[in-house]
Amino acid sequence: MSTGASNGTPAIAVEALWQVFGPDAERQLKQALGAGKPAPEAADNLRAAGLIPAVQDASFEVKEGELFVIMGLSGSGKSTMIRCISRLVEPTGGSVQIDGEDILTASPKRLIELRREKLGMVFQHFGLFPHMTVAENVAFPLKMLGKSKAERRARALEVIEMVGLSGREDAFPRELSGGQKQRVGIARSLAANPDIWFLDEPFSALDPLIRRQLQDEFLKIQSTLNKTIVFITHDISEALKLADRIAIMRDGQIVQIGTPAQIVLNPVDDYVREFSRDVAKGRHARLGSVLQTGNTPEMPDDPKLRIDMTLEEALASCMSLYQPVPVWGRDGQMAGYVHPADLASALQVETE
Repeated sequence: MSTGASNGTPAIAVEALWQVFGPDAERQLKQALGAGKPAPEAADNLRAAGLIPAVQDASFEVKEGELFVIMGLSGSGKSTMIRCISRLVEPTGGSVQIDGEDILTASPKRLIELRREKLGMVFQHFGLFPHMTVAENVAFPLKMLGKSKAERRARALEVIEMVGLSGREDAFPRELSGGQKQRVGIARSLAANPDIWFLDEPFSALDPLIRRQLQDEFLKIQSTLNKTIVFITHDISEALKLADRIAIMRDGQIVQIGTPAQIVLNPVDDYVREFSRDVAKGRHARLGSVLQTGNTPEMPDDPKLRIDMTLEEALASCMSLYQPVPVWGRDGQMAGYVHPADLASALQVETE
């Protein structure tokens, strides 16, 4: 399968999305938005009427192959958001397009096709069938697609190996640890080879060591498969480790979207700043965030800085230098330059 995103269409495009809980929500939303009222005022009016605007006027795009993390505190609307995008709940207003197709107008039959063939989903509590083996659980989506028993078994073994569970294919869920069960859930969602993958806090119930191991395994899988992923978490460290971009939610609203470096170094307000208060900035921000271009100054030294280096790594390589140094791109060409003093300034927030 290939997505339409390869022709420039976003893999996922969300525009002016609302999810309002309460009686007669659709009519109430239209009334609240009447006469071009701004979203915050409309949300206040909905609350005054006893409704709950769980997602408010959300708009963003996810590119093909991008790992897009939505994060926020409990009750911020992040899980509701992913359920709206996957249409597990019906949004009250707005639009959601998957590869240019408006899925909010999709028929029930088409929605089943999308979930079987294009969309994979993993949740925190991923219910495994207790009477089925690991391989049978993983192969279940393929059974629904009418694949032969031999095809199902072969594909199941392939993804079981991918998630690091080889040798456990004939075990039952009761014989597995929590981390192993979560791996089975991930494998099952991958069995039908979906283009787009929705993951709602898949590791949050696990202890820290297993969680880190699964994050590493997940990144390894993503580097091989290059899926388009929407990943929900409340953990800033997890978001920074996994994401290409992060959307931070508060009270149903998206307050900032940016790369990990942008979120850490340029928070838009105190809410976002508080998330990253204890984060080691230099381990997440990369040289591209402080790169300078234009008139190239004299640069007698070249410590071979790469644009994808973290600020911490870069400063360690040039901390004894006092003049600008070149920064090299992945293509071997000079991408720009940076002054060691600028690196030190960017990292100074950690010692304040």
